[in-house]
Amino acid sequence: MKAVRIHEYGGPEVLKLEDIPVPTPKANEVLVRVKACAMNHLDLWIRQGLPKVKTLPHILGSDISGEVTEVGELCWRVKPGQRVLLAPGLSCRQCEQCVSGLDNQCRQYTLFGSGVWGGNREFMTAPEYAVIPIPESLSFEDAAAAPLVFLTAWHMLFGRAGLQAGEDVLVLAASSGVGMAAIQVAKMFHCRVIATAGGEAKMEKAKALGADYVIDHYTQDISAEVKKITEKRGVDVVFEHVGAATWPKSVESLAATGRLVTCGITTGYDVKLDLRPLFTKQQSLLGSFMGTLSELHRVLKFVFKGQMKPVIDRVYPMSEIAEAHRHLENKEQFGKVVILPEQ
Repeated sequence: MKAVRIHEYGGPEVLKLEDIPVPTPKANEVLVRVKACAMNHLDLWIRQGLPKVKTLPHILGSDISGEVTEVGELCWRVKPGQRVLLAPGLSCRQCEQCVSGLDNQCRQYTLFGSGVWGGNREFMTAPEYAVIPIPESLSFEDAAAAPLVFLTAWHMLFGRAGLQAGEDVLVLAASSGVGMAAIQVAKMFHCRVIATAGGEAKMEKAKALGADYVIDHYTQDISAEVKKITEKRGVDVVFEHVGAATWPKSVESLAATGRLVTCGITTGYDVKLDLRPLFTKQQSLLGSFMGTLSELHRVLKFVFKGQMKPVIDRVYPMSEIAEAHRHLENKEQFGKVVILPEQ
């Protein structure tokens, strides 16, 4: 079968299309013919060696959809021929955190494409618990574009920030996959959404997704605009995943008792914080990482019904994956970039 592997860290040129054997599923695993694999910034970071994986060569790709072709003898829930997507997160399923439903806190928690080989290949194995059937109405491209970003957004807004219906939410970088998911999740629960995006075209697309107001984060002062919109109050929740570039304005945008929840450091991790408003205004800073398997099943119900929709920017054949990486690195996308195996 064809697969794209990295044998060293570096730029897009280290991605190599190669022939490797088709894997054999274990008793509790299924074999999936990969139909689509969506990209995340994690692909770029691991390709660059930030962080380094345990062993090379390595296969990237955390967001995967496909068709089941074979099942292990202990599998009972999934059948050959089913259209499926894969939960991006994997855990031991045995520790206290896992059996408590907090699998994203498992000490062995990892992602496809990170701690184990991912989906940039024609066939792959996965534990049966990670395999989720999808409806016929959902394309393989949309199915691959949904899991990681909608899970992350759901966990940030509900699992960590405790979002309440009708609150004001600031979503940074609406053109990213997780930003677009956050807009849709917040609007589903009747929140007023203020989003940021770079340039008129991306701002219009953010409005089309449901954002009530959009701020150009390249030309406008984010916190000043937020204060205008909210009549100097600020927002209840800041959905932050950009990092150093937006951090000061994100903190300034918080209302009293507001919650800032963050899951990413795309522009850097070294930030400063004035503690005085944090305690005098009783604000909260919250970290978030992925989400639980139960949360993924919960948010996918809305995706499967068409009430929340993945946004795809561009689709590339696997032979052009290097160009897909360059496209994402250049921040040219609005939505998810999807890779298709050439079958």
